[in-house]
Amino acid sequence: MGFGDLFFIFLLLSSLQPIWQKRQIEYRRMRSLQVFQQQRKSRVILLIHRQESISLLGIPVSRYITIEDSEQILRAIRLTPPDVPIDLILHTPGGLVLATEQIARALIRHPSKVTVFVPHYAMSGGTMLALAADEIVMDANAVLGPVDPQLGNYPAASILKVVEDKPIGDVDDQTLIMADLSRKAIQQVQRFVRTLLQDCIPKQKVKPEDIEGIIDTLTTGKVTHDYPITVEEATEIGLPITVGLPNCIYELMDLYPQPQGGRPSVQYIPMPYDGGRPILPTPKGRPVEEVNQ
Repeated sequence: MGFGDLFFIFLLLSSLQPIWQKRQIEYRRMRSLQVFQQQRKSRVILLIHRQESISLLGIPVSRYITIEDSEQILRAIRLTPPDVPIDLILHTPGGLVLATEQIARALIRHPSKVTVFVPHYAMSGGTMLALAADEIVMDANAVLGPVDPQLGNYPAASILKVVEDKPIGDVDDQTLIMADLSRKAIQQVQRFVRTLLQDCIPKQKVKPEDIEGIIDTLTTGKVTHDYPITVEEATEIGLPITVGLPNCIYELMDLYPQPQGGRPSVQYIPMPYDGGRPILPTPKGRPVEEVNQ
């Protein structure tokens, strides 16, 4: 065997090493998911967006909740029997309103307990998903965020304030149109958050007297959209917060380092709980009515 043959073998092994490493980490992730599911006797779903910010040809790009994410999570929920709890591990800056609301509605329709785990942060749309849970389990240093609507680069509440502070004759037509859209957006978000907080299945998760205060704090733009709501603040306003994560969640997060390329941001074990062939169950979710107040 000559030098050229050895060099070819070296190149072949070098090209196969990344594939082998990827398979290894995927196996460790699935194994950790299986262990956590067995411990909790639940369906565990991950929604992890590690690639918070990158730059592509000078254009900032972020990973966030997308329609693809909602499709995958809705399928995971459909595959979960009604009597099996759901555990959702969140690490996300938020994302599309449509995708977020679809996931949140599916979570409150699930008859069994839904628990959201926040190891680091769940901002904006991530907080909306946390509000759909019956229990929010957070690291002591983890944070949530406001869910006030944003129109383009501006908070809806700030657009309304401009119209309120200036004489109507000094406000241009585009700003008036934006103000009208802002008013509608705030009302829509408040109505939806109220629906999430009034969820009482399997049991009431938020005291009725705290609901309007939570809505006012999270949706009216009293703070900036990236304001971190700590465990103490979230507990004080009445959210169902539990402090302290299982160690296996930290171990799972270690298996999701900042990615170098594309990978699925939602993972779960797509198998039924009865040991048979995967069969999509007939939808039996309870209807969710919007609450108008």
